Amino acid sequence: MIAERYERFARSEAAGRSPLYEKLALHIANSPPCLSFLARLPEERQQPNLLFAAVRMAAGLPTSGDMLEAMLDQHQEAIAAIMLSRTTQTNEPGRCAALMPALCQLEGPIALIEVGASAGLCLLPDCYGYDWTSHRLAAPEAFGQSAPVFPCKATQNTPRPMRHPDIVWRAGLDLNPLDISKEEDVNWLQALVWPEHEDRLERLKQALIIARQQKPPVFEGNLLKDLPALIEEAPKDARLVVFHTAVLSYVGEQSQRDAFARQMMASDAVWLCNESPRVFPQFSSGLVSDGAGRFLLTRNGEALAWTGPHGQSVDWIGSLSQMTENRP
Repeated sequence: MIAERYERFARSEAAGRSPLYEKLALHIANSPPCLSFLARLPEERQQPNLLFAAVRMAAGLPTSGDMLEAMLDQHQEAIAAIMLSRTTQTNEPGRCAALMPALCQLEGPIALIEVGASAGLCLLPDCYGYDWTSHRLAAPEAFGQSAPVFPCKATQNTPRPMRHPDIVWRAGLDLNPLDISKEEDVNWLQALVWPEHEDRLERLKQALIIARQQKPPVFEGNLLKDLPALIEEAPKDARLVVFHTAVLSYVGEQSQRDAFARQMMASDAVWLCNESPRVFPQFSSGLVSDGAGRFLLTRNGEALAWTGPHGQSVDWIGSLSQMTENRP
């Protein structure tokens, strides 16, 4: 089962995105020492991204399968300790580029809540710049050249955000919020960026600078239990938007995911969900994906777009005639 998980990761997630992680994952799938190490961990702690980031934190970046085995042998206690205490809280601010076309269709002012917010970098979509292939939106002047510009390959029918959303209140919820004032938490965020993605790493560092200035609040809590209380804190005269990306897959039971979906659909919030189509299969029924590990962006259960997992692409579903373009 572990071997199959790593083979699947290599073929469907790392292939075409990280040659090194693809090679390492395939090696692990056929390596008794690696599989034995992983088998000693709880199933929810056996994820490839978690292992690779933990190895990098404890021992550095392995460049071959043999080197990875040697690192696991020499540093197994330290690596296991990281994997048991950390989670894959990839706080990829580039995902805002996939969120923006949906977010900017909404009239403001907006109260924004992110569940699974990690360090809160995705709570700042109004602070970044964007490049959607044939359309750019510069970062607000207040942030100047220090703001990252996130590239996103967008289909022609993707709505064109002409301005940043008017966000008047924001908050995040996470089981274990990361504190970007702590070096170890920043190092963990950086270790989660795949090794070949140097541009992503540089943009992450730029986003961290802005986040240290803006200090988006992220509270400790469980999305299944604590979200209603956070919703009550939002200003009543603002449009409430609740969003998440690559979070609900960590809620193991489908019944719990579906209960969360019912809770969101029954609320007054606009619910933007950007997850693997396997998380809520009822929302992807009848849709055809290219099988390249993309996420499905939905609004209140309505399919909007196929998106790249790091926000690198948006393939909008439907035509421009079905949309209301946001204009200044």
